[in-house]
Amino acid sequence: MPANIPESDTEAPSNINDDEIDETTTVLRPHPKGTYTAASFQILLLDSLPVRLRILHLLTSLNTQISYLDVLALSSELRNASRAYHSFVKENESSSITPFHQNLLDYLVRRFMIPLHCHFTNKARTNPLFAFSLKVSLETAMTLVSPEPDEAFSKLIVNGGGLFREGIWCAMAVIAIELLAQLEAQHIEGTLHRNFDYITLLKRFVNDMITLSSERIRHGETNIKGHMFLSMILAKVEAVQAGADCELSIARSAKDSLEFCHGLLLAQADSSLLGGPNNTGFASGSSLDDGPEGPDSGYDLDLDWDFLLPDAGFP
Repeated sequence: MPANIPESDTEAPSNINDDEIDETTTVLRPHPKGTYTAASFQILLLDSLPVRLRILHLLTSLNTQISYLDVLALSSELRNASRAYHSFVKENESSSITPFHQNLLDYLVRRFMIPLHCHFTNKARTNPLFAFSLKVSLETAMTLVSPEPDEAFSKLIVNGGGLFREGIWCAMAVIAIELLAQLEAQHIEGTLHRNFDYITLLKRFVNDMITLSSERIRHGETNIKGHMFLSMILAKVEAVQAGADCELSIARSAKDSLEFCHGLLLAQADSSLLGGPNNTGFASGSSLDDGPEGPDSGYDLDLDWDFLLPDAGFP
């Protein structure tokens, strides 16, 4: 959706701590920008806001033909912003910066890479000129779904709606499609049982995302589509690797996923009837693909779910 932020000439927050000002303060004496304060992360996010707004404008302009040169330029700016805050974090390691801070910065800034490159990521499968888009999308997706270990951030990803729900779903889609593409390529080239390290890595990510989908359902998510699709993808990969019937394996995994998720939803309903604690972070009817503005507000990744078709094997 277009940004709801109006143009403004408001200056950035002063780089000071809250306890450095009170009702008697008449003159502010901000610290240098490289010094960590309670306002540092607001300032760092503000630094990357212009490029994030330009990306959003490019993606939501109805009559704009997206130029790959523009995509590369915006991508470079976003990377520079990411490097800037990582340098800041490294220079202030002795301060009170936590993994939560780093994960949140990475999530809020780097997630823009996936929709920025998604049109050319799809083209990269057949045109190597766009290989950089595929590389960046995968790197970003893996970063988003494997943050630094932090209990508070994990709870945010499990319970969060809106941009946290949509960003994770986009990352899931990128990794799942890459897994299917690699499986097909290795199957055709006859290298399926030789070059298995990369596919094993991608399978691990998909397994982790299935676990995350389960946790989101346990904490109030009501849409089970993500869990089912990922389970079906994993089933297809393992069937191809084992030389088993793909269609039957996919159908069984879908059935197992539906039954498993149905059990989780029943447990949630029973907990509500018994007056259990309310789950937070989800509005009624929330889902992995229904954002705050409705079912079409998420990123359109032009997903290709050919694995759902009856001819589920490779030629």
